[in-house]
Amino acid sequence: MRIPVQVLGGPTVLIGYGGLRFLTDPTFDDPGDYPAPSGRVLTKTAPPRTPLAELGPVDIVLLSHDQHADNLDHSGRALLAAVPRTFTTPAAAGRLGGRTEPLTPWQSVELPRPDGGALTVTAAPALHGPEGSEPIVGEVTGFLLTAADLPTVYVSGDNASLDLVKEIAVRYGPVDTAVLFAGAPRLPVLDNALLVLDGKGTATAAQLLRARRVVAAHCDSWAHFTEGREDVVRAFEEAGLADVLQPA
Repeated sequence: MRIPVQVLGGPTVLIGYGGLRFLTDPTFDDPGDYPAPSGRVLTKTAPPRTPLAELGPVDIVLLSHDQHADNLDHSGRALLAAVPRTFTTPAAAGRLGGRTEPLTPWQSVELPRPDGGALTVTAAPALHGPEGSEPIVGEVTGFLLTAADLPTVYVSGDNASLDLVKEIAVRYGPVDTAVLFAGAPRLPVLDNALLVLDGKGTATAAQLLRARRVVAAHCDSWAHFTEGREDVVRAFEEAGLADVLQPA
């Protein structure tokens, strides 16, 4: 069974799972500038591939974090009010309120499916930079979607830690579909350490997870990404995993 996964631009991905429509990190604004911590400016360079008006209904938002505009922009924030449920970090849920629901690492919630069955959403640990960077970059999370009769889907969120990927692989591997955020953004205050995986790290994550399919996200539409999709493609080719990476 092939799980429908569509990248809409940046970190925004639409996933059909168990008859429900899941959306990751909604970013539907037009190109423009956004103020960021430490006096930085984040610049969006491309509109979404699918405009918000054409998106259709969304049942669940999986929000890795709210503190950076490249993961939740103005239109994305407005969308949350119209979505029945949003799962995110405790810190983000505290700031956003409304229908957002906090999940701590490895915490799970069971959701009813339209067919009468059930599926499970589990928060996966993530680290948005090197060890010890949390006071600067804030709290983030990934997600796992599982069901007795469906293949496992992993959404990394803005994660830079391969050690955490190893832990996820031990608990849930092999993963059928891995939605891996890339783009290799860096931050000078952290000595330009990676805030999210680069292409090579994304290929390594795919190997650790023994993923049957990888969907690369968060590697376009923003000027502060230091790598693009072409870098992810090159890394997968060099690792002998070209057939694992889903075409754009």
